[in-house]
Amino acid sequence: MRDFREEVREFARRELPEGWLGHFDEYDPHIFPFTREITRKLGRLGWLSLPWPREYGGEDSIEKQLVFQEEASYFGIPGTGMGVGGTAWVAPSLILFGTEEQKRKYLPGIASGEDFWCTAYSEPETGSDLASLRTRAKKMNGCYVINGQKIWTSAAHISRYCWLAVRTGPEAHKGITLLIVPLEEKGITVRPIINMGGLHHYNEVFFDDVKVKEENRVGEENRGWFYIMKALDMERAWPGVRYSSYAMRAFDELLNLAGDRLGDRRLKLAELRIEIEVGRLLARRAINILIKGGIPNYEASISKVYNSELLQRVSVFGLELLGLPGVLDGEKSPLHGFFKKLYLLSPLNNIAGGTSEIQRLIIAQRGLGLPR
Repeated sequence: MRDFREEVREFARRELPEGWLGHFDEYDPHIFPFTREITRKLGRLGWLSLPWPREYGGEDSIEKQLVFQEEASYFGIPGTGMGVGGTAWVAPSLILFGTEEQKRKYLPGIASGEDFWCTAYSEPETGSDLASLRTRAKKMNGCYVINGQKIWTSAAHISRYCWLAVRTGPEAHKGITLLIVPLEEKGITVRPIINMGGLHHYNEVFFDDVKVKEENRVGEENRGWFYIMKALDMERAWPGVRYSSYAMRAFDELLNLAGDRLGDRRLKLAELRIEIEVGRLLARRAINILIKGGIPNYEASISKVYNSELLQRVSVFGLELLGLPGVLDGEKSPLHGFFKKLYLLSPLNNIAGGTSEIQRLIIAQRGLGLPR
């Protein structure tokens, strides 16, 4: 794996602009053309489908995917998620639960770096209580007719397909179905939500009598909750890898900038480096379960909650160390305001994919066996 790790590093040095830190704005409309250019190159190298079975164009190597994700996250290589979920849970879920027709139709577009995906779970009154979702799909003449609204839908504005959770039955958990919806379908409206960092990453998505064929359903009708829970376990396994690797990049940049600013903060810097190593090991623990053929549950939650909060601690220390120049934008700020952006945007990681509060409930109940 050492040779492959160096290959990814060389790709980053060759393909990314000097001073590129990535991570923040890869799906902002101004940056997205570059993101797409990079994903196509990654696709040609076969790096977007490394953990997939060979029969679907992968290398059946989660170990190689771990190395790739660590290095891609450290260097900020854009687009490795193929939108939000394309590589992390849409493709793995299709391999587990999809029909052969769905696999042949959708997997090649992800592997090639062409087709980006968004995931639409949350609604204006449905966040952590996902089972209360109200967007409905009614079966009519071999189609599902969808009506409702989703919110905080990351990357919807640049995606071709939407991984959509809808209500098809009256029961909370047993009335949810997963659908694949092409975003060019008539009746879909995507409206931007600008985040705290001033970037377009999130969206509102409205569905007004949107029709998709019954063949676009993933798995059985009304069993979507089961599929979503499996997808969330896969989703939560990888953020720890990304966050801990990016925290290491931020630490290295801070170390280069610090100079004689450190003073009595050297001990704090050393503690931060230890915390990053702990985060890396927690992330690898979750991925090791995947390598052994299992699906991490509370282990993924431990990794996600620790590493998402780790990024916040790194950003706070960075701003404290840099002082007022650290909160400026542009050339007047060290690294063009990198630590300011990290400070503004890292709290979002505590919410996406399940809030830190939800992760702690999972850890308490499933990991420690505590009562509800």
